[in-house]
Amino acid sequence: MSRWEYLTTPLIIHNTTAILNNFGDEGWELVQVVTGPEGGLVAYLKRPKADA
Repeated sequence: MSRWEYLTTPLIIHNTTAILNNFGDEGWELVQVVTGPEGGLVAYLKRPKADA
């Protein structure tokens, strides 16, 4: 069974591609983008958890 770690991060609207590409280079997969409680965008990402 796969084990995952998760990350949430705000997205700066004029720089979303660069932000998401940087996380993708680190192995993060975008799961969803939603509007945050204060109106900005929030990205939810996941990646396989490293074996301890």
